Amino acid sequence: MPKSKRAKIVSLTKVAKKTKEQKNALLQEVQENADKWQYCWLFEVGNMRNSHLKTVRRLWKDTARIFFGRGAVMAKALGTTPEEEHRPGLAKLAQQIKGQVGLFFTDSPPTEVLEWFADFQQPDFARTGNRATRTVTLPAGPVMQQHSVPPEPFPHNEEPQLRRLGLRTRMERGVPTLDVPQTVCEKGKALTPEQTQLLKLVGIKMVTFKVGLRARWEAASGEVVQIEGQEVDADEAAEEAEEDAEEEMSE
Repeated sequence: MPKSKRAKIVSLTKVAKKTKEQKNALLQEVQENADKWQYCWLFEVGNMRNSHLKTVRRLWKDTARIFFGRGAVMAKALGTTPEEEHRPGLAKLAQQIKGQVGLFFTDSPPTEVLEWFADFQQPDFARTGNRATRTVTLPAGPVMQQHSVPPEPFPHNEEPQLRRLGLRTRMERGVPTLDVPQTVCEKGKALTPEQTQLLKLVGIKMVTFKVGLRARWEAASGEVVQIEGQEVDADEAAEEAEEDAEEEMSE
């Protein structure tokens, strides 16, 4: 009789060993990149989305290296004290690694990096807990899918889902329809799961993925320069970044 896969025993010691090896490999990789590039930027992300961070990686693939997440390992790699720092001045950067932040290594001139990231902002759909950036009210009449060009009414088979999400619709000539205007969300209030799903179905993007540069280390001088005016708001930096960070360590 073949052995049941459910009865398979997984050694916890093997799992721990693998995790330790991964951390050591990441630590070594961060240090190798600190030796390779002229600049190391510390950044945070507003409204983290894996897809957009992967786009940043792809666009900078040949001229930079990005690490995101596992701040404790990155800080240890750089060294948090003058005695432990991997290269002169890195401790000042490592001491600022708190929360969901990343490292961006490159030889590109600082002005180019600042301008590029200031320009790179990607609209996206809000998640539960995000605060509505504006009040959204759907007008009376057919419920329209705004992501279509031009907007199109929802098909009849999606009417039950719209009702489950809170819309007071009825069918008129096979089209989900509102008799009176209905407010989906109000500006400044935290969004519920139903509201975020409804906004996504309608096609309304309410948040923006962006990278905020916080500080820059320069290999030539060992100096750390603080970056002003690129902070990410607390609501944007978000707690939801933790799940995404596990996938987005380095490539």
